[in-house]
Amino acid sequence: MEQTHRPVIIGIGELLWDMLPSGKRAGGAPVNFVYHATQLGAEGYAISAVGNDALGDEIIEELKRSGIKYSITWNNYPTGHVNVILNKGIPTYEIVENVAWDHLQITPESLDLVEKADAVCFGTLALRSLDSRKTIETLLEHVPQKALRFFDINLRGTYYSKELIEELLKKANVFKMNDEEITVIRQLFNFGGDDDDLCREMIKRYHLDYMIFTAGEKYSIIYTEREKSYLPTPKVDVADTVGAGDSFSGAFVYSILTGKSLHEAHLSAVRTAAFVSTRSGAWPLYEQESKHD
Repeated sequence: MEQTHRPVIIGIGELLWDMLPSGKRAGGAPVNFVYHATQLGAEGYAISAVGNDALGDEIIEELKRSGIKYSITWNNYPTGHVNVILNKGIPTYEIVENVAWDHLQITPESLDLVEKADAVCFGTLALRSLDSRKTIETLLEHVPQKALRFFDINLRGTYYSKELIEELLKKANVFKMNDEEITVIRQLFNFGGDDDDLCREMIKRYHLDYMIFTAGEKYSIIYTEREKSYLPTPKVDVADTVGAGDSFSGAFVYSILTGKSLHEAHLSAVRTAAFVSTRSGAWPLYEQESKHD
């Protein structure tokens, strides 16, 4: 059935090149999220910044090729890039500091854009600098209350604090973390109980609509106040897992916004992440059978 409304899904934050052993690939968690939602049928937008350099020009062309619309500012800092080291397909990241996306600026266009959002995605990394932190906080204040405000904690290096995480949790109604990040949350927030207890407590404490917990190659669980969906992770031949979590998020949000049940949306998310894991980089070309909407 043809949709009468394509959901407007926006990623705010880092836009960068992942420098993989096989070459550079476009990435950045919030924009990865938008890429996958766009491939599935959303009207996707990236809000970020690039440098006045060749890498900036090239990543704008990648956005265009991928069908991602954007509100991008240009500045005199280098376009973001991350050196990615793979160990059996599992990435570790060396994130270059003081790059273009550390200096996001408010524009009338970006304010107008977030005011019509059906969903926005944000994480801790892009708030590591004061410039971008102020900008993202202001943009989030203009997101409609009814929109999905998706906080993917996405812990990298030392670019987070309890204070920052708590501030973003208060702005979110969807929260996602993985089995490594839950250990950090447990320590920072002094949580007792098991993982299930912690996830349920997060829903209550921060009034979340959805709590998403992913455990890599093992399983994932999505909670609401009244429901719980558990799915094992499909066994696939992994090329790399760069962007797999973001693809899970984008597919889940798109599915919820287009009327799918919790279980149906979870299934789409799991299948999409499995597909992405079999390809190199965060923005693989989609094949018809990989679109699980």
